[in-house]
Amino acid sequence: MRLDKYISRGRVIDLGSGDMEGALVELLNLTVDRFPDLHKEALLKGLLRRENTMTTYLGLGVALPHVRARMGRRYVLAVGRSPYGIRYDGAMENEPVRLVLMLIADEKTRDYLQVLAALARLMKEQDFVDSLLQAPDLDTLYDRLYAGFGGIAARPAPAAQTRVNRIVLREAEKIAHGAGCTGLMVFGDTFAGGFGSPKWKPSLKTILVSRNLADGEVHPAKFTETIQVRSFSNQRLAQLRSAMLVGLTRGIVTFNDRICCVGGMAGSNQFDTIVVVDVEKEFQTLLTGSADLLPADVKPEVLERVIAIATELAVEGREGRPVGSLFVVGDSEKVAQTTKPLVLNPFYGYKEEDRNILNPFMDETIKEFSSIDGAFVIRGDGVVESAGTLIQAADYTHALPGGLGSRHAAAAAISVAADCIALVVSSSTGQVTLFRRGVMMPLTEKKVTA
Repeated sequence: MRLDKYISRGRVIDLGSGDMEGALVELLNLTVDRFPDLHKEALLKGLLRRENTMTTYLGLGVALPHVRARMGRRYVLAVGRSPYGIRYDGAMENEPVRLVLMLIADEKTRDYLQVLAALARLMKEQDFVDSLLQAPDLDTLYDRLYAGFGGIAARPAPAAQTRVNRIVLREAEKIAHGAGCTGLMVFGDTFAGGFGSPKWKPSLKTILVSRNLADGEVHPAKFTETIQVRSFSNQRLAQLRSAMLVGLTRGIVTFNDRICCVGGMAGSNQFDTIVVVDVEKEFQTLLTGSADLLPADVKPEVLERVIAIATELAVEGREGRPVGSLFVVGDSEKVAQTTKPLVLNPFYGYKEEDRNILNPFMDETIKEFSSIDGAFVIRGDGVVESAGTLIQAADYTHALPGGLGSRHAAAAAISVAADCIALVVSSSTGQVTLFRRGVMMPLTEKKVTA
């Protein structure tokens, strides 16, 4: 998502205040001077009220306070850098806030959460944040912000194409055409600093799979689509199944496609694997006679976000300990008929916008509540209805493989009883498994223990 049109040199300053309220006043003074239809006092109250409800601290010394207001433009963004650090209750004890991004959005904007998420993703990149904090002056700071918001932030130089890489890419294209493939999928994380890909033949759909969405803008004329999927594994093509799933839900890939995939070990800078995938055969067990992999009321970006959080939980655990979790996405009214609370619902009473899974500040909340027994119930539009929910659906027709426990059984049962998708994070193996209509599909491999 391009954010450069919302940033202005006149709204980038070095802050003098030592606390968050003072910093917000400084940023609002700049904003109100440029847009006199905005009311400083009302905006300040709204910003502070949100801070009291939920922290807007992202980590790495960055805070993203935000508020909605009635105004004649979609977004206004002001950025302040603190040379000494700002006292902030929501930050870590030894991690003062050094960068404040204040976002004001019109109350009618529909992509508000998407813009917040895009800003949060960018500000969680250590190298980019460091480049902003180390900028020698405000003009340089603005230039780096503008470049980063446009998806063209300075990155490591692309790895030089070796003779082997050129041969593999060339042969992969030949295989794709010879095997009747409809697309070519390249796994960009094979290269630590990106790569200089050749131009493809126009008859072939080309897809870049990367953990960094901005990589697609580095090659705007060379790839038809970009799929962002984070991989925590160094195995070859570790992102393949998740990338195909995301491609299906977005309409980038169809069940009739045959895709030629080329990649290698993550960060190895060397292509070494070519795989041809028939999409329908790969996912036919999940379809069970139906063509709708995604439930009717579930937005693709919601499922992607839940998969991302589940994967992070599987790898990172919580406070150094493995955790198991269950997420039920979609058909929440029918799901409610087969569930009951195990504990008081921690999401009850909050605004839907604040408890939407697409809100980047929900990540830590979800991870914190993951230690509660029971499931997260999530609406198709991303609103989290409850946590600590007991699944009471019964399923006597599907037999699960040995070694799977009650959490997997509950996921299989609810995916049969309602038109939903269930995702399980295993506390013992770290594997993330998706259930649709009682059929399971592992999205990540099991952890290997010594």
